[in-house]
This record gives sequence, C-alpha cells and structure tokens, in this order.
Amino acid sequence: QLQLVESGGGLVQPGGSLRLSCAASGFTLDTYAIGWFRQAPGKEREGVSCLGERGVITNSADSVKGRFTMSRDNAKNTVYLEMSSLKPEDTAVYYCAADRQPFRTFCTISAGRYVFWGQGTQVTVSS
Repeated sequence: QLQLVESGGGLVQPGGSLRLSCAASGFTLDTYAIGWFRQAPGKEREGVSCLGERGVITNSADSVKGRFTMSRDNAKNTVYLEMSSLKPEDTAVYYCAADRQPFRTFCTISAGRYVFWGQGTQVTVSS
C-alpha cells in the first residue's frame, strides 16, 4: 500500500526553525510530485509547497516563500520541509501528500491532484 507518515512537528518560538519529515512506504517517493499542506483550527486547508518528480520544479505559497524549502533524501525515501523565521500564523497541522500519478515533473499546491495523504503533524508557533 502507498503510505506517507509525517513527523517533526512541535512547539517553537516565533523566529525559530523546524524541519518536518514525510516518509514514504509502498512506493518510490522520488517518482511522485509531493505537496505539503496545512490546516489551522477553523480554517480551510491551505497549499504550502510542492516538489515535482525528481525535484526538478518547485512551487510554494506566497506566504512562505523565502522561509520554507523542500528537499528529498532518496536513500531514506523521505521528503522534508525546512521551515525558518516561523510566525504564529504558521501554526497548523501540516500534511504531506503524493500526486495521483507518478512521473509528473510539474507540481501544484492545489489539492485536487493529491490522493495519498499522511496523518499530519502539529506545528505550534508561540512565545
């Protein structure tokens, strides 16, 4: 089965940094476009960032540009979201997801194409 498991969330002060991990099993992660999404209490799910097949193309929301960066570790079949200069408004449950088809170099932060989802990891930014 295709499965994604997020980890690395926690409590951090504003201006701090955090790295989230998304570990894949049942498929080779590098062959899929991967997206990160987040949802704060009472708010709609928001696309954060994505990485295309083999990491050729990336996209991100304007709210996180220059602060969040995605990367892959193919040996560990894991994708990461490096977050810096964190703000209270970044507080949310963060989810990773895989595109419904492999071998897509272009990626989108619109959720419609993503069908394989992790369970989420909580990020809280508070002083």
